[in-house]
Amino acid sequence: MKSQELNFEGVEQRPLGSFTEKAYLDYSMYVILDRALPALGDGLKPVQRRIVYAMSELSLSAASKHKKSARTVGDVIGKFHPHGDSACYEAMVHMAQDFSYRYPLVDGQGNWGSADDPKSFAAMRYTESRLTRYADLLLDELTEGTVAWGPNFDGTMEEPLLLPARLPNLLLNGASGIAVGMATDIPPHNLREIAAACVHLLDEPEATTRALLKHVKGPDLPTGAEIISSRDELVEFYEQGTGSYRARAVWEQEKESGHIVITQLPYQVSGSRVQEQIAQQMREKKLPMVEDIRDESDHENATRLVIEPRSNRVDIEQLMAHLFATTDLERSYRVNINVIALDGRPRVMGLKALLTEWLEFRRRTVRRRLEFRLDKVSRRLHILDGMLIAYLNLDDVIRIIRREEEPKPVLIKRFKLSDEQAEAILETKLRHLAKLEEMKIRDEQARLAEERKELEALLASKAKLTKLVRAEIVADAEEYGDERRTRIVERAAAQAIEATDLVANEPVTIVLSTGGWARAAKGHDIDPRSLTYKSGDAFQAAARGRSTQAALFVDSTGRAYSLPAHSLPSARGTGEPLSGRLDPPDGARFAGVLVGEPTELWLLATDVGFGFTVRLAELQSRNRAGKAVINISEGAAVLPPVPVPAGEALVAAVNSEGRLLVFPAREVPELPRGKGNKLFGIPGKKAAARAELMIAVTVLAPAQSLRVYSGERQMTLSAADLRHYRGERAQRGAVLPRGWRTVERIEPFDPA
Repeated sequence: MKSQELNFEGVEQRPLGSFTEKAYLDYSMYVILDRALPALGDGLKPVQRRIVYAMSELSLSAASKHKKSARTVGDVIGKFHPHGDSACYEAMVHMAQDFSYRYPLVDGQGNWGSADDPKSFAAMRYTESRLTRYADLLLDELTEGTVAWGPNFDGTMEEPLLLPARLPNLLLNGASGIAVGMATDIPPHNLREIAAACVHLLDEPEATTRALLKHVKGPDLPTGAEIISSRDELVEFYEQGTGSYRARAVWEQEKESGHIVITQLPYQVSGSRVQEQIAQQMREKKLPMVEDIRDESDHENATRLVIEPRSNRVDIEQLMAHLFATTDLERSYRVNINVIALDGRPRVMGLKALLTEWLEFRRRTVRRRLEFRLDKVSRRLHILDGMLIAYLNLDDVIRIIRREEEPKPVLIKRFKLSDEQAEAILETKLRHLAKLEEMKIRDEQARLAEERKELEALLASKAKLTKLVRAEIVADAEEYGDERRTRIVERAAAQAIEATDLVANEPVTIVLSTGGWARAAKGHDIDPRSLTYKSGDAFQAAARGRSTQAALFVDSTGRAYSLPAHSLPSARGTGEPLSGRLDPPDGARFAGVLVGEPTELWLLATDVGFGFTVRLAELQSRNRAGKAVINISEGAAVLPPVPVPAGEALVAAVNSEGRLLVFPAREVPELPRGKGNKLFGIPGKKAAARAELMIAVTVLAPAQSLRVYSGERQMTLSAADLRHYRGERAQRGAVLPRGWRTVERIEPFDPA
């Protein structure tokens, strides 16, 4: 069967590149203009504007009864916003949350979410809503010809393209949104402060941003808290439209209990999240000074997080500074005042530019309202003129109406009336033909004539129009304004406490196994050889230090690595493999461990008889791959490092043939890295063939003895005994007594 040939006649054909480019640009412009960015005039995005308008059409004013939220959402998506009901309802919920909006537009009944979980609101079939009093600022002048209208998505009705906001809602409630290639982040502000700035700008149009900031102290967050940014940082984003600021929680210390009580959180910070962050640090033993944390928030105390210090000796200021630095109790907020300006284009604006353009919007709105009222008054006066003529010639009017089949054109011709005047006379009810009606008409004429005169004067004078705008802003600020919630307190950014300062300073013994597993045992009295090891694993090396110090590990390739001693697992278990936290070379194994102060001196040596001393500070590295320290000869092995005590210390080294050499530690050079000098005299041929090796080395304090281990036996050589083995560095030493020439290890021993 032959396949049918495709016929593309009449089908538009375009290059794929130009088609996708146009489609993406169209999509971008839609997202920017009709979804993500707010309009400067009313400070609302399209979905928010449609929700507020739909609720006003349902007569859901602040004085009315609440209605099911599903009713509002149904009207919005059915008439104006053909998108998902869940997205529409979520936008509505956001406008009802007093912890999200500084001045909520929706008054809700039911579960509308909480500061801990803003998305925990109930379904729209369960909640009820109406508009708040503040919403009157956006809607009151809507029916007075103040804004442009456009068709809805299917052309069956009209919707307002903007709402006639009487105050700059954009700054009062702020906004956030992500468009294509741009975003907006506008913080909320205090109504009285913004109104005062508008008044100042009306009085002094050339005022600078710094002059306006005498009224606008900074953002005013719904949840209160403190803004701790410097004045220069605030001035920067108000002048440029972009920048950032930092907010911090408010806390106090109870006098009786000494507990820390957090009463206000930064904007959009969850109390449960903060509690979780602090609890996590407590579990990781990073907050030893905190005994407990609990949430005592209730209907009387919206935020009450209680932190219980471990004792009254805890530095509360230092503790809170650490929590500010490591949790959401202090946050940085980005500012990007990107809005759809009056010309319909997105633009980043500073405070003065934004208020100047909004005041222009307000002037236009008031002018349109006055023109609408003037037109209405003029039309009414025109009607009243016709009504007065009818009352003065009442008998003739009645006779014409009774006798003529088409009285309207006769009335127009007889009394020189307009069509509107004649229609009004014909629609007058008989009850209004009383003699007193003429007096009412004349009184209304006088009142409306006076109003028309005032309206014309306002429209003719820019100064009078500005004065009216100013007076209305002042009146609205008085009626709807409230006190600032967020304090502006310049503070330095918090600094976290050093990890070592958070750890209890206690003695620990770091134990390393032959398989590369490490652990930290409390105290210095523990015998590391008596610990339990995994099958096939055994003791390798141990070092005694403090929990606040760094544990340094040396591998068989001569590389050194460092880890905090307190971060190692307890010796109750078998520890953890160092390979999980460090990146040694392939095939390398860990040979020893070092712990101590950075200035302490340790001896590093290889079994071919070379070694040097090094300060611990030279071995520390933040790199998982460590740092090269010892130059290893081919085939040589690294011996476990040993500390060098202060004073006239002695180095004791023993070889595989049972020879012991003791010499002054000062003869060993101190190097940051390298191969070192020869410590024990091993002939070259034997060293090359690895027939003779230095199997152990240690360093003795002046009063210490040397303990020699051979199998299950041990022998102690006193200071007097060691004189027989004294020599100079690089000599071969003296042979140990018969039966002690197979040595496993040597250790310092305190006779006391």
